Amino acid sequence: MIEFTMPSLGSDMDEGCLDEWLVKPGDTVERGQVVAVVETTKAAVEVECWHAGIVDELLVQVGQTVSVGAPMARLRETGDGEPASVPAASAASAASGATGSTGASGPAAARAPRQPRPAPMTAPPGRRRETTPTHRRWISPAARRAAATLGVDVEALTGTGPQGSIVIADVERAATAAPAAPAAAPSAPSSTAASTADGRAATKSAAARAAERGAAMRKSIAAAMARSKREIPHYYLSKEIKLDTALGWLAERNAGRPITELVLPAALQLKAVAVAAQRFGEFNGFWRDDQFVPASGVHVGVAISLRGGGLVAPALHDVAEKPLELVMADLTDLVARARAGSLRSSEFSDPTITVTNLGDNGVDTVFGVIYPPQVALVGMGTPAPRVCAVDGGIRIATTMQLTLAADHRASDGHRGAQFLTAIDQLLAQPDVLEK
Repeated sequence: MIEFTMPSLGSDMDEGCLDEWLVKPGDTVERGQVVAVVETTKAAVEVECWHAGIVDELLVQVGQTVSVGAPMARLRETGDGEPASVPAASAASAASGATGSTGASGPAAARAPRQPRPAPMTAPPGRRRETTPTHRRWISPAARRAAATLGVDVEALTGTGPQGSIVIADVERAATAAPAAPAAAPSAPSSTAASTADGRAATKSAAARAAERGAAMRKSIAAAMARSKREIPHYYLSKEIKLDTALGWLAERNAGRPITELVLPAALQLKAVAVAAQRFGEFNGFWRDDQFVPASGVHVGVAISLRGGGLVAPALHDVAEKPLELVMADLTDLVARARAGSLRSSEFSDPTITVTNLGDNGVDTVFGVIYPPQVALVGMGTPAPRVCAVDGGIRIATTMQLTLAADHRASDGHRGAQFLTAIDQLLAQPDVLEK
């Protein structure tokens, strides 16, 4: 018998609330299949199961808060016999399938069904599968709760969030418009007024929950960063790099392409960091049990600011090995799902090095805080025209401040300087990053 436990989705996570089971007892699951949705302080996370087998028993009910490492379900190997009898709580969870809860101990509320997922693919150990961006119907956790409270059918909504995702404003708009539709009983205006009042109260409640969620997120971020500064002996390096060659190459490459096929500088920069991290492995891995543990692949954590406040840094998998177009497509998809509050558990747990880019905010230099148990973070500032000495003369060039925050237990400044130089050299030869 195999236990499926609540995964750790980052060093700032202690527990999560089960939002939805996507399997039931008797179902066959494959390695890498999404089996549940868990809500954390940062997002509703699609949790993958990294064991193949048959669901024997669901141990956690929808709406229940579970500590990291606690058992959530039991799986049996194929051919191990009949499943165990399902306890009432598990049966209720499986039957509800797409139901939610107003709290850890509150009653379950109806939830709109999710669209069917594509068949899962098996990923070899240490390597995540490469897939095209998933396009299931994205809905933020706050919007999903508001829809259940207001009785709004999310399948009938048109999302206005990133890539058509449904956000709380879409639900509130639908709830407000509902009383204006032709009424079946025009002789009961008081009922319409009551419905409107109920809708406003629910909307206010949803806003209050969103505020509470934001406060909880700030608290978890603070805990992780306090741990980082307390435990990790940071050192910092900075290097000004010239981007004219890279930007010119991108402009040439993007000429005549539709806007949906453009490759942005951010994708090129992420690929350069990933390739350099392959060469300088001491910056790509984890500090665990008083020793450095190198990562088997380069999964770049991308710092993404959320529209409601807060920050997440989910992983782009195997960036160094992907063609530039796929890196760009994956980045677009990742940002959209992060802001819609719909990420996968592997994207939270897998980053091996993080990149934070504040260039679009007009910041010249950013010195980041390492996200434990990682050992390095690369920062990028605003590319801008600056006066530079070039080939013995002075001219205007587009430059950017590239920075490194690194763990002195795993590396030293000499290697850190070589790592930054490698990123600079790769960006000066962008054609080597295309494939």
